[in-house]
Amino acid sequence: MLLIPFSPIQNADQQFTQGLVAVSQKIITVCGGHVTRQGAILRSPTGFAVEMRDGCNAVNVMILFCSAIFAFPAALRMKVLGALCGASIIQIINVFRFISLFYLGQYSMPWFEFAHTYLWESLIVLVPRLCFGIGPHTF
Repeated sequence: MLLIPFSPIQNADQQFTQGLVAVSQKIITVCGGHVTRQGAILRSPTGFAVEMRDGCNAVNVMILFCSAIFAFPAALRMKVLGALCGASIIQIINVFRFISLFYLGQYSMPWFEFAHTYLWESLIVLVPRLCFGIGPHTF
């Protein structure tokens, strides 16, 4: 992670990433899919695997979003509420992103590469902008 190279921060980041992958695995399983997890890796029965690497956990996007929220002139209570809601939305979309890439990679590597490199990269950056744009300050 480019943000902070300190071991405790990196450990927390790894734990967070593995938690996101565990949530993804649980959702896939509950919906009837078959998947195994090893750390930050999801593996299908066909052998295809996808790993949530550093930067794929949207922490950098959450930091950018929270920076914008806390720089905005509003009451602290509203800032905290906005940061929590926005970060939750970002992570829900990020889990959906990871699951979609897991399935795309099993069926079409060209579509996987397109979705990973262009589609989701653009959307995951656009989401915080939309969250910030429709906050309480717009009403």
